[in-house]
Amino acid sequence: MRNTISILLILIIYSCNLLQINKSVIRIIGSDTMLELTKHLANEFNKEYPNILITVEGGGSKHGIEKLINGKADICTSSRKLYPEEAKKMVENYNSLGVANLIAIDALSIFVNVDNPVENLSNSELKNIFTGKIKNWKKLNSDSSDIKTVIRNKDSGTYLFFKEYILEGEEYDKNSITLPTTKEIIDFIKENKNAIGYGGIGYAKNVKIIAVNGIIPNAENISNNKYLYFRYLYFFTVKEPEGEIKLFIDWINSPKGQKVVRESGYFPLLNIKE
Repeated sequence: MRNTISILLILIIYSCNLLQINKSVIRIIGSDTMLELTKHLANEFNKEYPNILITVEGGGSKHGIEKLINGKADICTSSRKLYPEEAKKMVENYNSLGVANLIAIDALSIFVNVDNPVENLSNSELKNIFTGKIKNWKKLNSDSSDIKTVIRNKDSGTYLFFKEYILEGEEYDKNSITLPTTKEIIDFIKENKNAIGYGGIGYAKNVKIIAVNGIIPNAENISNNKYLYFRYLYFFTVKEPEGEIKLFIDWINSPKGQKVVRESGYFPLLNIKE
């Protein structure tokens, strides 16, 4: 009897290992802005394709691009395009410039605590806040409290986007609090009434989104080009996607996948009905 049980256990373990071996694996690394979105997409995709294992890691757009170039990732998630030096390395390693696969649209959003009375800031006010020229909320028709600016790190595509389009290339205030992920920025703002930060709109939970120049980031204002601070989100691959990777990207760009994009708080490439 014991021998029979032992044999059955061995067969079960062997079968489980065999199933694991037969699973295809897609390694995805990159943008923290896209981390929760990509996890959500992978989970929903796996309901239809359970034999494709998808691993998802953050670390920032720069980190993901480096991993893709070095062959440590199959897909890099990125909130920006490749820089010339990154494209050069891609060509040197693979004789390819890489392929940018669009999957969603994001609005760079400005976040404050829900108890902050400020509803709108101009471009110049935002620039002056994050470069340290405006240090107190009193100048912005709020109470006389010191402003706490919260920013992403230099590996983040969002950090660079904000610096280019809001700060117009100027340096961030040296007293800014740097946090590695948008989620941590959101958590900090929820606990600090005087904080202000930025990030992808999909993270806007239990904080207030500030209008910029009187315009809030929503689908209508982005489609009409009224809200200027939107960007495309990418899945980068070394070459044209094939096999399981192509299947996953095609699924994302289908109505099913784009519905998940909308449910994750981002804007779909397709006009998906509720």
